[in-house]
Amino acid sequence: MLHIGCHLSSSDGFEAMGKTALSIGADTFQFFTRNPRGSKAKAIDPQDAASLRQLLQEKHFAPIIAHAPYTLNPASADPKTREFARLTMQDDLQRMEYLPGNLYNFHPGSHVGQGVETGTQFIIGLLNEILTPAQTTTVLLETMAGKGSEIGRTFDELKYILDGVKQNDKMGICLDTCHISDGGYDLTRLDDVIAEFDKQIGLARLKAVHLNDSLNPRGAHKDRHAVIGGGTIGTETLATVINHPALKHLPFCLETPNDLDGYAQEIKLLRGLFRG
Repeated sequence: MLHIGCHLSSSDGFEAMGKTALSIGADTFQFFTRNPRGSKAKAIDPQDAASLRQLLQEKHFAPIIAHAPYTLNPASADPKTREFARLTMQDDLQRMEYLPGNLYNFHPGSHVGQGVETGTQFIIGLLNEILTPAQTTTVLLETMAGKGSEIGRTFDELKYILDGVKQNDKMGICLDTCHISDGGYDLTRLDDVIAEFDKQIGLARLKAVHLNDSLNPRGAHKDRHAVIGGGTIGTETLATVINHPALKHLPFCLETPNDLDGYAQEIKLLRGLFRG
């Protein structure tokens, strides 16, 4: 079975997102924990969270993904910016315990001129402060396109972060198809990409996939998503991603520039291309 969904707005509440996902043929989804360009988080209604938990169980959803806001930069040279990232992520992980056993994804950050090694040490330090043995949420590092001074363009950079985290069993990777293509990986040679990931990080760490086409050629380091089949990766190559034996069991989340009707059409298309 293909586990696939899209990014949904959390403004109407948890249960509403679950019902919206079902209405477009999805069995997973992603949402921002708070304003993606700000810092404020809506108060959680425990009953609403309980209703979503029940719906996820009854309808056999795959794990869902909470996405940290884009404003976070745990690799920043500015101590205040790093502290904002720490407080926000710590609060997010506490709130995620209302939806135990799911995934929390974040962009590793940008070193803003300090160099990858220094920025990476800040990321590791933050994760070692906020991760706890008791948490049920798996925290995902997202593969990045390498735009500007982004950390996480290569599997090796992500491995370096994982190796430094003490609560290593609470960590995983979210692979973004647009990002890794823009970062230079050739998805038309998917077996080679997967083999390199397994060698560098280990496939057991791969917990989710952001399924996106790209407006840019491979290696452009731009990060501009396209609808499925509307970019340089193409429907045929993305079909190999959802059908790859090492990936096909994972939750796939669309982050394409779409409305709900568009997402429903893409989900239907991809389900039709899934070989089971």
